[in-house]
Amino acid sequence: MFQQLGLIGCGLMGGSFALALKRAGLVQRVVGYSKSPSTTERARAQGVIDVAAESALLAVSGSDLVLIAVPVAATENTLKAIRGLLEPGMLVMDVGSTKRDVVDAARRALREKVGLFVPAHPIAGNDRSGIDFADAYLFDGRQVILTPLPQTEPALVQKATDLWAAMGSQVLRMSPENHDAAFAAVSHLPHMLAFAYFSSVANQPAGQDFLSLAGPGFRDFTRIAASNPEMWRDVLVANREEVLKQSERFRHTLAAFEHVVREGNAAALEDLIRGPSTERSGWQMGAKRGPNRG
Repeated sequence: MFQQLGLIGCGLMGGSFALALKRAGLVQRVVGYSKSPSTTERARAQGVIDVAAESALLAVSGSDLVLIAVPVAATENTLKAIRGLLEPGMLVMDVGSTKRDVVDAARRALREKVGLFVPAHPIAGNDRSGIDFADAYLFDGRQVILTPLPQTEPALVQKATDLWAAMGSQVLRMSPENHDAAFAAVSHLPHMLAFAYFSSVANQPAGQDFLSLAGPGFRDFTRIAASNPEMWRDVLVANREEVLKQSERFRHTLAAFEHVVREGNAAALEDLIRGPSTERSGWQMGAKRGPNRG
């Protein structure tokens, strides 16, 4: 049981975390701060937070648990702003989708207090952003990746593990480097492709007519193109090296498909389709496969 959560960022992820903590009976009080006073007020009115703070620093005051739920590009400045009130034993986490940049930011901002920080990435979300869509069950049954630093206090890593598990999550540990390589492949590039593909259809001369004819397959394929622009701008820039590696691999594969289509080689095309079709049919989300799982 935590006495107080200091929540910095009252959006979908931060709000869902606060609600999940309350649902699990893990916190007595939530103090929240958001850059937008109207967002903080909506969070209070909806029972996501109990008290609205006027600054990130005031949200941390008196807290034994702190969650940074801001765009990854804002992590360093946020940590700098709260550093003065961080005390031994406090658990500080983030929920950013990239980890190498967040870890580097924590080292610069927190310096000798970096041992309090447990970087976290819950593999959960929604294409609808904002406090109005906060969900107490958002993390239930989902994976959460922890990427602790060498300096992170082991007791706090265990406390973070127990906390997420108590909210119904499956907790894994990875290095920040392996995390960013893996999620460039299974999250970051897919978002970039969805943005680019939807744009390529919508911006054709007959694009709006085409969209009016789209069915469930197009809807499912492009769902994540409705994701938060500011968040994904920061993620793609922060992890650009790994994203571009995955983009190059994808372009090679796409070129192979284009080649056999251009040649009208039906047998080769079927072979190219059969492999991923079979793999996808047998794939289960969250299955522990591959060398990057921790």
